[in-house]
Amino acid sequence: MALASARGAVSDIAAGRFQWREMLHQAWYLLTVTSIPAVLMAVPFGVVVSVQVGNLIHQLGADSLIGAASGLGVIQQGAPIATGLLLGGAGASAIAADLGARTIRDEIAALEVMGINPVQRLVIPRVAAMMLIAPLLNILIIFVGVVSGYAVAIGAQNVTPGSYWATFGSFAVLTDVWISLAKALLFGFLVVIVACQRGLEAGGGPRGVADAVNAAVVLSVASIIVVNLVITQVVSMFLPIRVA
Repeated sequence: MALASARGAVSDIAAGRFQWREMLHQAWYLLTVTSIPAVLMAVPFGVVVSVQVGNLIHQLGADSLIGAASGLGVIQQGAPIATGLLLGGAGASAIAADLGARTIRDEIAALEVMGINPVQRLVIPRVAAMMLIAPLLNILIIFVGVVSGYAVAIGAQNVTPGSYWATFGSFAVLTDVWISLAKALLFGFLVVIVACQRGLEAGGGPRGVADAVNAAVVLSVASIIVVNLVITQVVSMFLPIRVA
């Protein structure tokens, strides 16, 4: 399905048949169900990283390094993982439920009888919407997480603003942001493909739809964790942390 979606998207755009309205509708829905939870997740994550790392660094007498730890923690790991989990929870469940309900009502079979490819009509717009929302959500989480960590460091840990941003800019380089965005795109692609696949394979009535939604969420989260581990190891091997 991943290969069919990629080929279909390229051919549809080239031929002028791409479902732009459906894509924008799905993108708006994903944005509405994930934006507020993203903020609510990013704030405590930034605070926890700042507090836990700050306590350790304070014992070592290097309070100014809190900015570097908070920046690297949020940008490299926190933001893409939070993006993937939100999309895997809210996005995957909604997509799997929608396509699963269409499947058990024989709407997918009706499309195939009429000669309409379900992947081209239903899957590709959802894939494009997910690929559009994933980096935007990642940027939102980075901004909120860094700001919340900064507020805690300045207000509760007596770190000066200048030292915080100096170490933040020294360790968190632009490459980290690009890697974070790439991870968010990959996680979003995994989520939408798993959700669409499970939704189109649903069967057995409402119970089958519920099983498809559950499988989509579980497989999405599990795949995100495993892929993030692999990417982290590869990035650490070829792009080690260094002072800019």
